[in-house]
Amino acid sequence: MTALRRYKVLFLAPGLLTLFLIIIFPLLFTVRVAFSSWNVASPQMDWNAGANFVRMVHDGRFWSSVLHLVVLAGGTVLVEYVIGFALALAVWREVRGRRLLRVLFLVPMMTTPVVMAAVWQMMFHESLGPVNDLLGRIGIAPVPWLTSPGPAYVALMTVEIWQWTPFMMLLMLAGLLSLPREPFMAAAIDGAGPLRTFRRVTFPLLAPVSVTALIIRLIEASKMSDTVYVLTSGGPGSATETPGYYLYIRGLKEQQTGYAGSLSLTYLVLMIVALTIISALLVRAFRSQEELR
Repeated sequence: MTALRRYKVLFLAPGLLTLFLIIIFPLLFTVRVAFSSWNVASPQMDWNAGANFVRMVHDGRFWSSVLHLVVLAGGTVLVEYVIGFALALAVWREVRGRRLLRVLFLVPMMTTPVVMAAVWQMMFHESLGPVNDLLGRIGIAPVPWLTSPGPAYVALMTVEIWQWTPFMMLLMLAGLLSLPREPFMAAAIDGAGPLRTFRRVTFPLLAPVSVTALIIRLIEASKMSDTVYVLTSGGPGSATETPGYYLYIRGLKEQQTGYAGSLSLTYLVLMIVALTIISALLVRAFRSQEELR
């Protein structure tokens, strides 16, 4: 081994060791736990083959939580993308106070999710919350925001959109600021208006940024649990449970560690497959849009 190669190994070793300790070892340990009956009543990590996975297949509550997440994550990320893109366009141009607006738009994102959810829980209170108070002033009856499945979905999505739209705006604004000026100058010379310039120039040029922003937010939204815990506790009943919150119940509250390990592995595989497919579809969709340009 040459001296240069020895130095390469020496400098890479701390990073590789850290990667192993924080990612690979916990993953391998989770795989081992998933094939055991380890829980608070059975502290021995015995081998139970695939009993946990057989139980998971018939666990309707887990699959319902996955469906809940699809609805919540899909709806919130789509709305965040549209609003975030619009806000980015608004502060991209030369408008008065745009620097102040950029800072104000980022305030919700810088707030701890648990704190934000607690504030919104008070706002959505059925009898004392300001949301129902405003609705009452225009003649609308109080809405059971946190005790009825439909309104609870709306409440969760509202909190997520409020908190994470600034993140989407920040990514799209960074993309807008990096765009070359030549295509816009050519569009202006051709007499293209704002709408046509956006459809033919801005939107296609931002396709890579859009795909990246959507995937990042989908990954983050797939971990939705803290907002659910504070705002609805998965209720009413289990109507708003997400996989993250359901894993918390099985693994930490009920101490069914082995079963929670099998659920987490299955959920990890589902997310990898789903996000890979979604990423491919987004790339294809934006590429076709760019070709139409």
